[in-house]
Amino acid sequence: MAVRLDPYEEAKKQLEVTASILGLSKEVYDMLATPERIVQVKIPVVMRDGSVKVFIGWRVQHNSALGPYKGGVRYSPETNLSEVMALAMWMTWKNSLAGLPYGGAKGGIQVDPFQLNQYELMQLSKNYFSAISPFVGVDLDIPAPDVNTNPQTMAWFLDAYESRTGLKQLGVVTGKPLELGGLETRIYSTGLGVATVAQAAAKKLWGGIEGRTVAIQGFGNVGYYTAKFLKEMGAKVVAISDIKGGIYNSKGFDPDAVREYITKKGSGFVIDYPDVERKITNDELLTSNVDILVPAAVENVINASNANNVKAKLIVEGANGPTSPEAEQILVKKQVVIVPDILANSGGVVMSHIEWVNNRMGGWITEEEAKNKLMQKMTDNFNAVWNYWEQKLGGLGGAYSMRTAAQAIAVDKVVRAMKLRGWI
Repeated sequence: MAVRLDPYEEAKKQLEVTASILGLSKEVYDMLATPERIVQVKIPVVMRDGSVKVFIGWRVQHNSALGPYKGGVRYSPETNLSEVMALAMWMTWKNSLAGLPYGGAKGGIQVDPFQLNQYELMQLSKNYFSAISPFVGVDLDIPAPDVNTNPQTMAWFLDAYESRTGLKQLGVVTGKPLELGGLETRIYSTGLGVATVAQAAAKKLWGGIEGRTVAIQGFGNVGYYTAKFLKEMGAKVVAISDIKGGIYNSKGFDPDAVREYITKKGSGFVIDYPDVERKITNDELLTSNVDILVPAAVENVINASNANNVKAKLIVEGANGPTSPEAEQILVKKQVVIVPDILANSGGVVMSHIEWVNNRMGGWITEEEAKNKLMQKMTDNFNAVWNYWEQKLGGLGGAYSMRTAAQAIAVDKVVRAMKLRGWI
């Protein structure tokens, strides 16, 4: 079960460790920990009964040393300013580590989107983006989908921006529908990226991923496509869960069949799938006897209360911040390899960059070329982090996780850019 910690405080704890490794001063740490801009907006929506309800939204722009801000927008009743600030910081490290010419940002609206109809969602989306439009732009800040947002949401964002500014700039958001300059590859890019680095890590640990058992917590877009691509790579997905609970089958699942069942049922959940050996809770999934664990749901699901019971030897973080710092210390001592979120789930933003460039150049890449570029980029980034971890931090059996290696590479690059600009 997820423990509700303060996400921004957790992000700063991670940064403190990295700052210590890099020998950064307190002044540099403070600059890195503090967002450059926080925008809060009120979003009025005319509800179906004629009443007007006001929602609160945020856009946090963390650091722009490497380029324009980049990061998604999530719709969730659980989101808050602290979470958005943490996610914006993680986006800075993610973009830096991926070698992209972006800084980090994140957006969020405190809303349960499933309680709104399509017209209400359209109002919410357009009014939010209209309100933040002075602070975004193709060379300033480029939002994208995140939790509970999708290509349709991005189409509404784009239309609101163009209506407000009078500019025709497809590249102001990424993750758009194909008709508005999007790429089909973007839909599955995060899941493909997670699967690609899982395959690379399995090769380091076991010589390959074929036959390795996998448990995936979260069966949304990221979880489904991760499961799909891992199965294609030869792994066996034996456990899957979502918000209602999970299922286990030692023979493995066909992710397409599970998704098709849920879709046909309408508002169905993984736990309703009939072809199972047993139903399990999310807590049981996290501690199941598998080789690879992919937390692809929410923050802090692996924490001090359950880390000692984790049996997987490889954790690949499909979600943002699913492992608390306390849990990570426990897992490092157990010699569990953790491929951190800023590396593992960066496939979405890598593909967003390809889409952004494609929009600005008038269309230049095929879907197959985009897919191949993504997989090569993810593999190269994984190898760079693994080599730094082994050569400078002791690797497996050392005192630090791969997250520290990934953040050290990312933060060092941001700091060097800040120094060149004369900020520090």
